[in-house]
This record gives sequence, structure tokens and C-alpha cells, in this order.
Amino acid sequence: MENVIGLTQDRAPLLEALERMKATRLVPFDVPGHKRGRGNHELAEFLGQQCLDVDVNSMKPLDNLCHPVSVIRDAEKLAAQAFGAANAFFMVGGTTSSVQAMILSTVKPNEKIILPRNVHRSAINALILCGASPVYVNPQVDERLGISLGMKVEEVAAAIKKNPDAKALLVNNPTYYGICSDIETLTKLAHDNGMKLLADEAHGTQFYFNRRLPKSAMEVGADMAAVSMHKSGGSLTQSSLLLIGENINAGYVHQIINLTQSTSGSYLLMASLDISRRNLALNGEKIFDGVIDLVEYARDEINFLGGWYAYGRELINGDSVFDFDTTKLSIYTRAVGLAGVEVYDILRDEYDIQLEFGDIANTLAYVSIGDRKKDIERLISALADIKRIYHKDPARLLKTEYIEPIVDATPKTAFYAKKKSLPLNECVGETAAEFLMCYPPGIPILAPGERVTREILNYIRYAKKKGCQITGPEDMTIQRLQVIDS
Repeated sequence: MENVIGLTQDRAPLLEALERMKATRLVPFDVPGHKRGRGNHELAEFLGQQCLDVDVNSMKPLDNLCHPVSVIRDAEKLAAQAFGAANAFFMVGGTTSSVQAMILSTVKPNEKIILPRNVHRSAINALILCGASPVYVNPQVDERLGISLGMKVEEVAAAIKKNPDAKALLVNNPTYYGICSDIETLTKLAHDNGMKLLADEAHGTQFYFNRRLPKSAMEVGADMAAVSMHKSGGSLTQSSLLLIGENINAGYVHQIINLTQSTSGSYLLMASLDISRRNLALNGEKIFDGVIDLVEYARDEINFLGGWYAYGRELINGDSVFDFDTTKLSIYTRAVGLAGVEVYDILRDEYDIQLEFGDIANTLAYVSIGDRKKDIERLISALADIKRIYHKDPARLLKTEYIEPIVDATPKTAFYAKKKSLPLNECVGETAAEFLMCYPPGIPILAPGERVTREILNYIRYAKKKGCQITGPEDMTIQRLQVIDS
């Protein structure tokens, strides 16, 4: 199908421009200083000459990410067409920058945004930057799995009724674990109340290219979506897309992006977006059919082992779990007597298998376009081994993953407030002035402005004991916490 610029989805305008540039044998008297690798032979040997040949700076034939008028513009328009958006922006600061651009484009200081509390830290960081106030809709929790579920429509409706002046509603589509809210109904609810619908689709690239998967944000008429092409779409790490609908001012969004995005956009990252978009546009249905089938096979085999529980569409209840992303291989580990992070560590250290993350009771094997059946077989075999060797009584394991926050101040107020540093065990009742989270997945246990409770401290101690990577505080040893000095 041909689009408005006369290009078809089998083209890759930015890639083609880079190939033309290489053919001219330009003498580089510009940055970067490695000069196509000649100035850094060790780097060229490590990354390869082909890589460094296209690690170049903006020049007229290659366009400029801050003000695209030719090949980058064309590549972005093809991306918009492939994803069913009015406009698409190439992002080289990861989906963190995409999420922040969405929020900064729709809410201003002292305005409200409704969002689930189990958002990525990038969303709360955006509130620190713009000074908007969060209205949290606390997600339901699956009592067995201990994971956050989606947003119930009735609870979002109640939040809107209580906060009719809110400007936007943000939805995870899906969560890290594969849980989807009813994004279509939530989009209509937001629009009926004069609000924008923003979707964090960091883990939802595949939704745009396969009919067996949940609906994408653009398909249901959402206003903006942040899409991590590098997670499940095959592009390079840190490359992302920001998609916007017809009712969003693209020029203003571009200005917002340029407030924080590099003026030296990586052509390696941008070319990877162009190439990966083409691959998914032409082959996405088949590719993700393969991923779905592979994960369904893995899910059945893991569940047959006993003890482990690889969950899927059986969780769907039509509301807090409206749909499920069947490309996600989320595995409940607690019944084997192991925390998810313990399984994560054992698989890496003893079986040379690197999972995406492990938390208190679950772990996630991220399966996507580059995985093979023999890799899945190796994982299944390792899990059978671990169950046999390490199985123990789960009675002493912590159950829940989500703790409902008590919000004392906005993230911006708390982050910029006068602070004092206290030992963790002296922080109960204080208001946090910094983040504290397990990473991945990067969902804060504590965010600036939230009250420190005994339950949160117990969770932190337990997570540290089990080997979770705790990040966020100024104190890298996680012994002290910055709190508001009142």
C-alpha cells in the first residue's frame, strides 16, 4: 500500500540515505571524533567497521532529528502509517523519553493526571519535571500471584468524577507481566470527559502487528502512545517511538521532545528503527504468530512440570484483567519455595540463562522475534532441574508485590523540598523525597511524596535479602533515605 509521501512499507528512507553516504567516501571534518573508527581502532575492532561507518552526525543528506525535513521525516511517516498513527517520532532516549514527552505535552504545573500507581519511574519523573499532580488509581492485586493487575473501569470513572479537572489518563498497555486493562473503554471514558488518553506501550509493540493479540492504543483511538521498539520489535536498545493521534498538535509535541532529547541523535538507533519498522510492517503477523506459538508451547511444558505456574489468558476476568498478552512468559515461582529473583539469579549463574527480571514471587522470560525453540527447551530443562534441586517450603516467603501508597505531597514538591538523610529504620512516618525501587522492572516501591511505612521497610529488607537490585536513593548502599525535612 502506498502512503501520502509516495513510499511503500518495503522502503527504509534513512537506511537508504546512510548507504548513499557511505558510497560517496566523504572525508569527515565533523564529529564524532573517532572519524569512522580510524581514531579508535579498539572500538572499531569491538563494534565492527560497518557500525562505525554510519555512526555519524547530522548533515543535510541525512536530515536532522530535531527538525526533520527529508529522510528522517519520511521514515517517521512510514512508521506512523505502519502503526496506524497520525504522526510518529523517532526517540533516541528510550521509552523513558517517550513517556515523559507524552506527559509533558498534556499536563502543566498544578494540573492533574490520572494514572495507575504501578507506572514506570519515567512517568513519575515527568511529574517532577512539569509539576503536575498525580491522581492514583490503585491497581487490583492478584492475591495468589502478588502482582498488580489492570485498572478497573469503575474505579477510573470514580477518579474522573472526583477529579473532573484532570487533563489526562495514562494506561499501561500491557503491564510487564502481560496484563491489559480495557483500553478501548478507558479511551472513550477519557474523551467523554475532555481528557487525553496516554498509553505506556513499552511492552506492546507486538499489538500493532498481530490480530491474536490485545488491541493497541492507536487502534482504539488513544491520543498518544510510547512504544519500545527495542524491547519486542527488534531495534537497538534505547530506540523508541512516540505515536500520536489526529487530535494532538504534532508541532507542539516536537517542541516538547526537543526540550530534553539529544541534538546529536544516533543514526545507529534511528536506522535500527527504520529497518525494524520495515521488517514488522512486512512480516509482523507471521513473526508474532511464531512468538505466540513458542510461548504457548513453553507455558504448557512449564506448567506440566508442576510447582511452577506460567500464567496466561485464564486470568482474564473482563475488567482488571481485560485481556492478556500471550507473548509474555510470566512464571509464578513461590510454590517452588523460591522468590522470582532467586530463580533469576540461579538461571543466570548456574545455567547461563538470562531472564528479563525476577521479583518477590514471579520471574519473566522475555520471548520475542529472535528466540528459538531450542532456547525454550533449555529454559524448560533448567526449570525442571531447579525444582528438583532447590524446592523448599514456601511458607516463609513474602506474598505480595504491590503496596498501596500514602501520598503526602506531589512528586515535584517532595523532590525539591528541604531534605534530611535518615537511616532506613528511622524513616517510618516520614515522607520520601527520592525514589526507591527494584530494577527491573523500575516500578517504584517508594516515590517522592509518599509516606514511608513499616510494611514498605519490611518489603525493602526482604527484597534486599533475596537479591533484588534496589536502585533510586542518593545513598548507593541503600542504608539511608532522603526524606522531607519538616
